[in-house]
Amino acid sequence: MNIKSQKDFFSGLMFMGVGVAFAWGATTYNVGNGARMGPGYFPLYLGVLMTILGAGITLTALVVETVGGDKIGKWAWKPLCLIILANLVFGALLAGLPYFGLPAMGLIVAIYALTFIASMAEAGWKVKNTFILATILAAGSYVAFVLALKLQFPVWPTFITG
Repeated sequence: MNIKSQKDFFSGLMFMGVGVAFAWGATTYNVGNGARMGPGYFPLYLGVLMTILGAGITLTALVVETVGGDKIGKWAWKPLCLIILANLVFGALLAGLPYFGLPAMGLIVAIYALTFIASMAEAGWKVKNTFILATILAAGSYVAFVLALKLQFPVWPTFITG
């Protein structure tokens, strides 16, 4: 077996791993059937679809020749860490961390923090562009989740709203 595209081969394995994990995790919920879908129906079939897609990508990587073997480069540690940190900070700011005494800062502050931290992963990071993006994302999220879907979660920091 000769791997002809390393990037495709390992991305296919990643798709299969995530797909199997989703499908396996979905079996702990009631799956139901096509007419009466349970909470595990969508994750199960999404996991199966991802596994099939991953298998197709992996098999293609073994058959289709690419120039230079499409080698995997170095890990981009800075962007990886910043993206993960951005998501953790978003969750902590949105709901707060009572154990550490951090109150809920709400949706708007959490989105600004998420956008600024994640944008620092970009090579040519510009504060002005990030501020514009964060403003658009915050306004769009407010309209979509609070006004349109009427979801109940803090929008502003608790020390402002009481």
